Amino acid sequence: MKKKEKSALYIQRFESIFQCPVCASAMKIVERKSVVCDQSHTFDIAKQGYVNFLTRPVRSEYGKELFEARKTIIDSGLYKPLHSKIRAIIGEVQAPKILDTGCGEGSHLAHILEEAIDAVGVGIDIAKEGILSAAKYYDEMIWCVGDLANSPFGAESFDAVLNILSPANYSEFNRLLRSDGLLIKVVPKSGYLKEIRNLYYKETYSNEQTVERFKENFQLLETFELSYKVPLNEVLVQPLLRMTPLTWNKSDADKEVHLPEISIDLEILVGRK
Repeated sequence: MKKKEKSALYIQRFESIFQCPVCASAMKIVERKSVVCDQSHTFDIAKQGYVNFLTRPVRSEYGKELFEARKTIIDSGLYKPLHSKIRAIIGEVQAPKILDTGCGEGSHLAHILEEAIDAVGVGIDIAKEGILSAAKYYDEMIWCVGDLANSPFGAESFDAVLNILSPANYSEFNRLLRSDGLLIKVVPKSGYLKEIRNLYYKETYSNEQTVERFKENFQLLETFELSYKVPLNEVLVQPLLRMTPLTWNKSDADKEVHLPEISIDLEILVGRK
Protein backbone atom coordinates (compact mmCIF):
# COMPACT_ATOMS: atom_id res chain seq x y z
CA MET A 1 0.00 0.00 0.00
CA LYS A 2 1.34 3.41 -0.97
CA LYS A 3 2.04 6.04 1.67
CA LYS A 4 -0.80 8.20 0.37
CA GLU A 5 -3.31 5.41 0.95
CA LYS A 6 -1.91 4.58 4.39
CA SER A 7 -2.22 8.21 5.40
CA ALA A 8 -5.76 8.36 4.03
CA LEU A 9 -6.79 5.36 6.12
CA TYR A 10 -5.23 6.88 9.23
CA ILE A 11 -6.77 10.32 8.67
CA GLN A 12 -10.14 8.68 8.05
CA ARG A 13 -10.19 7.41 11.65
CA PHE A 14 -10.19 11.02 12.84
CA GLU A 15 -11.93 12.82 9.98
CA SER A 16 -14.43 14.33 12.43
CA ILE A 17 -11.79 16.89 13.52
CA PHE A 18 -11.81 18.55 10.10
CA GLN A 19 -13.81 21.57 9.00
CA CYS A 20 -13.63 23.02 5.51
CA PRO A 21 -11.47 26.18 5.47
CA VAL A 22 -13.63 27.53 2.64
CA CYS A 23 -17.19 27.04 3.92
CA ALA A 24 -16.76 25.59 7.45
CA SER A 25 -18.79 22.45 6.69
CA ALA A 26 -17.87 18.91 7.79
CA MET A 27 -15.31 16.89 5.86
CA LYS A 28 -14.57 13.25 5.10
CA ILE A 29 -12.05 11.10 3.24
CA VAL A 30 -13.13 10.14 -0.27
CA GLU A 31 -11.59 7.28 -2.29
CA ARG A 32 -8.49 7.26 -0.06
CA LYS A 33 -7.15 10.28 -1.91
CA SER A 34 -8.93 13.48 -0.87
CA VAL A 35 -10.49 15.32 2.05
CA VAL A 36 -13.84 16.59 0.78
CA CYS A 37 -16.45 18.75 2.48
CA ASP A 38 -20.25 18.62 2.24
CA GLN A 39 -20.10 21.40 -0.38
CA SER A 40 -17.55 19.43 -2.45
CA HIS A 41 -14.54 21.62 -1.70
CA THR A 42 -11.69 19.17 -2.21
CA PHE A 43 -8.18 18.98 -0.76
CA ASP A 44 -6.03 16.16 -2.09
CA ILE A 45 -3.75 14.03 0.04
CA ALA A 46 -0.22 14.39 -1.36
CA LYS A 47 1.78 11.30 -2.27
CA GLN A 48 3.96 12.01 0.77
CA GLY A 49 0.91 11.68 3.02
CA TYR A 50 0.11 15.26 4.06
CA VAL A 51 -2.81 17.53 3.14
CA ASN A 52 -2.46 21.11 1.89
CA PHE A 53 -5.43 23.11 3.18
CA LEU A 54 -4.23 26.55 2.05
CA THR A 55 -6.87 28.40 0.08
CA ARG A 56 -4.45 30.96 -1.36
CA PRO A 57 -0.74 31.01 -2.22
CA VAL A 58 1.46 31.76 0.79
CA ARG A 59 5.15 32.56 0.66
CA SER A 60 7.06 31.32 3.68
CA GLU A 61 10.52 32.51 4.67
CA TYR A 62 11.23 29.10 6.18
CA GLY A 63 13.02 26.80 3.74
CA LYS A 64 14.12 23.19 3.49
CA GLU A 65 17.58 23.90 4.92
CA LEU A 66 16.12 25.43 8.09
CA PHE A 67 13.85 22.45 8.74
CA GLU A 68 16.65 19.95 8.11
CA ALA A 69 18.81 21.85 10.60
CA ARG A 70 15.96 21.96 13.11
CA LYS A 71 15.40 18.21 12.87
CA THR A 72 19.12 17.56 13.40
CA ILE A 73 19.14 19.72 16.55
CA ILE A 74 15.92 18.31 18.02
CA ASP A 75 16.96 14.72 17.28
CA SER A 76 20.24 15.37 19.12
CA GLY A 77 18.33 15.50 22.40
CA LEU A 78 18.83 19.20 23.07
CA TYR A 79 15.15 19.57 23.98
CA LYS A 80 14.64 16.19 25.66
CA PRO A 81 13.76 17.71 29.09
CA LEU A 82 11.16 19.91 27.38
CA HIS A 83 9.60 16.92 25.62
CA SER A 84 9.51 14.95 28.87
CA LYS A 85 7.82 17.82 30.73
CA ILE A 86 5.14 18.36 28.09
CA ARG A 87 4.55 14.60 27.96
CA ALA A 88 3.99 14.64 31.72
CA ILE A 89 1.59 17.60 31.51
CA ILE A 90 -0.66 15.88 28.98
CA GLY A 91 -0.04 12.38 30.33
CA GLU A 92 -3.20 12.14 32.43
CA VAL A 93 -5.54 12.77 29.50
CA GLN A 94 -7.04 9.58 28.07
CA ALA A 95 -6.43 9.11 24.31
CA PRO A 96 -5.75 12.81 23.76
CA LYS A 97 -5.98 14.60 20.43
CA ILE A 98 -3.05 17.00 20.34
CA LEU A 99 -2.49 19.80 17.84
CA ASP A 100 0.98 21.31 17.37
CA THR A 101 0.63 24.77 15.87
CA GLY A 102 3.61 25.97 13.87
CA CYS A 103 4.91 22.40 14.00
CA GLY A 104 7.58 22.87 11.32
CA GLU A 105 9.08 19.51 10.41
CA GLY A 106 7.20 17.83 13.26
CA SER A 107 10.14 16.77 15.42
CA HIS A 108 8.92 18.32 18.68
CA LEU A 109 5.51 16.65 18.37
CA ALA A 110 6.99 13.31 17.33
CA HIS A 111 9.38 13.22 20.29
CA ILE A 112 6.68 14.29 22.75
CA LEU A 113 4.40 11.47 21.58
CA GLU A 114 7.02 8.78 20.96
CA GLU A 115 5.92 6.79 24.05
CA ALA A 116 2.21 7.59 23.79
CA ILE A 117 0.05 4.67 22.68
CA ASP A 118 -3.40 6.17 22.20
CA ALA A 119 -2.56 9.82 21.51
CA VAL A 120 -3.44 11.38 18.16
CA GLY A 121 -0.84 13.86 16.94
CA VAL A 122 -1.79 16.55 14.44
CA GLY A 123 0.65 19.16 13.13
CA ILE A 124 -0.10 22.30 11.15
CA ASP A 125 2.29 24.81 9.61
CA ILE A 126 2.02 27.41 6.88
CA ALA A 127 5.41 26.33 5.51
CA LYS A 128 5.00 23.49 3.02
CA GLU A 129 8.69 22.50 3.27
CA GLY A 130 8.27 21.80 6.97
CA ILE A 131 5.20 19.61 6.48
CA LEU A 132 6.90 17.77 3.62
CA SER A 133 9.69 16.83 6.01
CA ALA A 134 7.25 15.87 8.78
CA ALA A 135 5.32 13.54 6.48
CA LYS A 136 8.57 12.01 5.24
CA TYR A 137 9.88 11.07 8.67
CA TYR A 138 6.84 10.56 10.92
CA ASP A 139 4.06 8.10 10.11
CA GLU A 140 0.70 7.63 11.85
CA MET A 141 0.36 11.31 12.52
CA ILE A 142 -1.69 13.90 10.63
CA TRP A 143 0.29 16.64 8.88
CA CYS A 144 -1.39 19.69 7.37
CA VAL A 145 -0.19 22.72 5.46
CA GLY A 146 -2.51 25.43 6.63
CA ASP A 147 -3.04 28.89 8.04
CA LEU A 148 -4.16 29.17 11.68
CA ALA A 149 -6.14 32.26 10.72
CA ASN A 150 -8.25 29.96 8.54
CA SER A 151 -7.58 26.51 9.94
CA PRO A 152 -9.11 23.25 8.65
CA PHE A 153 -10.29 22.01 12.07
CA GLY A 154 -13.65 22.06 13.77
CA ALA A 155 -14.48 23.74 17.08
CA GLU A 156 -13.47 21.92 20.27
CA SER A 157 -11.58 19.21 18.37
CA PHE A 158 -8.50 19.00 20.60
CA ASP A 159 -7.62 18.09 24.17
CA ALA A 160 -4.35 20.01 23.99
CA VAL A 161 -2.86 22.65 21.73
CA LEU A 162 0.92 23.06 21.68
CA ASN A 163 2.54 26.35 20.72
CA ILE A 164 6.28 25.81 20.96
CA LEU A 165 8.52 28.82 20.32
CA SER A 166 6.01 30.00 17.74
CA PRO A 167 3.59 32.93 17.30
CA ALA A 168 0.19 32.50 18.95
CA ASN A 169 -3.36 32.83 17.62
CA TYR A 170 -5.37 32.90 20.84
CA SER A 171 -8.80 33.27 19.28
CA GLU A 172 -8.20 30.14 17.23
CA PHE A 173 -6.72 28.26 20.19
CA ASN A 174 -9.88 29.13 22.12
CA ARG A 175 -12.07 27.82 19.30
CA LEU A 176 -10.13 24.60 18.79
CA LEU A 177 -9.79 23.51 22.42
CA ARG A 178 -12.40 21.53 24.29
CA SER A 179 -13.84 23.15 27.39
CA ASP A 180 -11.36 21.35 29.66
CA GLY A 181 -8.54 21.36 27.10
CA LEU A 182 -5.04 22.66 27.76
CA LEU A 183 -3.02 25.27 25.92
CA ILE A 184 0.70 24.61 26.37
CA LYS A 185 2.84 27.50 25.17
CA VAL A 186 6.63 27.43 25.31
CA VAL A 187 8.40 30.80 25.32
CA PRO A 188 12.10 31.65 25.54
CA LYS A 189 13.52 33.35 28.60
CA SER A 190 16.44 35.77 28.69
CA GLY A 191 19.08 33.03 28.78
CA TYR A 192 17.75 31.02 25.84
CA LEU A 193 20.61 30.37 23.38
CA LYS A 194 22.42 33.26 25.04
CA GLU A 195 25.77 32.16 23.63
CA ILE A 196 24.43 32.87 20.13
CA ARG A 197 22.49 35.97 21.17
CA ASN A 198 25.66 37.50 22.65
CA LEU A 199 27.39 37.16 19.27
CA TYR A 200 24.90 39.38 17.47
CA TYR A 201 22.96 41.48 19.98
CA LYS A 202 23.79 43.86 22.81
CA GLU A 203 20.35 44.11 24.41
CA THR A 204 18.86 41.38 26.60
CA TYR A 205 15.61 39.62 25.80
CA SER A 206 12.48 39.63 27.97
CA ASN A 207 9.37 37.49 27.50
CA GLU A 208 7.26 39.65 29.82
CA GLN A 209 4.92 40.94 27.09
CA THR A 210 4.41 37.44 25.68
CA VAL A 211 3.50 36.05 29.10
CA GLU A 212 1.12 38.94 29.79
CA ARG A 213 -0.65 38.40 26.47
CA PHE A 214 -1.11 34.72 27.34
CA LYS A 215 -2.68 35.69 30.67
CA GLU A 216 -4.98 38.20 28.96
CA ASN A 217 -6.39 35.46 26.73
CA PHE A 218 -6.24 32.28 28.81
CA GLN A 219 -6.55 31.29 32.44
CA LEU A 220 -2.99 30.53 33.55
CA LEU A 221 -2.99 27.26 35.51
CA GLU A 222 0.72 26.59 35.93
CA THR A 223 4.12 27.72 34.78
CA PHE A 224 7.25 25.63 34.60
CA GLU A 225 10.78 26.85 34.07
CA LEU A 226 13.43 24.79 32.32
CA SER A 227 16.98 26.09 32.50
CA TYR A 228 20.04 23.99 31.71
CA LYS A 229 23.26 23.92 29.73
CA VAL A 230 24.18 21.26 27.21
CA PRO A 231 27.68 20.45 25.91
CA LEU A 232 27.52 21.06 22.18
CA ASN A 233 29.14 18.68 19.72
CA GLU A 234 31.01 20.61 17.05
CA VAL A 235 28.90 19.08 14.25
CA LEU A 236 25.78 20.67 15.76
CA VAL A 237 27.06 24.26 15.73
CA GLN A 238 26.18 25.06 12.12
CA PRO A 239 22.72 23.41 12.21
CA LEU A 240 21.97 25.40 15.37
CA LEU A 241 23.04 28.65 13.71
CA ARG A 242 20.91 27.86 10.64
CA MET A 243 17.90 26.97 12.78
CA THR A 244 17.60 29.98 15.06
CA PRO A 245 16.05 33.31 14.01
CA LEU A 246 18.82 34.98 16.03
CA THR A 247 21.13 34.65 13.02
CA TRP A 248 18.67 35.58 10.28
CA ASN A 249 19.69 38.58 8.19
CA LYS A 250 23.12 38.59 9.80
CA SER A 251 25.80 38.93 7.13
CA ASP A 252 28.39 37.12 9.24
CA ALA A 253 26.08 34.32 10.43
CA ASP A 254 28.14 31.70 8.60
CA LYS A 255 31.41 32.73 10.21
CA GLU A 256 33.46 30.23 12.18
CA VAL A 257 31.80 29.99 15.60
CA HIS A 258 33.03 28.00 18.56
CA LEU A 259 30.28 27.01 21.00
CA PRO A 260 31.40 24.43 23.58
CA GLU A 261 28.00 24.58 25.25
CA ILE A 262 24.58 26.08 24.74
CA SER A 263 21.99 27.37 27.21
CA ILE A 264 18.35 26.32 27.14
CA ASP A 265 16.18 28.69 29.17
CA LEU A 266 12.43 28.23 28.64
CA GLU A 267 9.12 28.93 30.32
CA ILE A 268 6.16 26.58 29.82
CA LEU A 269 2.78 28.26 30.25
CA VAL A 270 -0.20 25.96 30.81
CA GLY A 271 -3.66 27.45 30.51
CA ARG A 272 -7.36 26.82 30.00
CA LYS A 273 -9.88 28.95 28.17
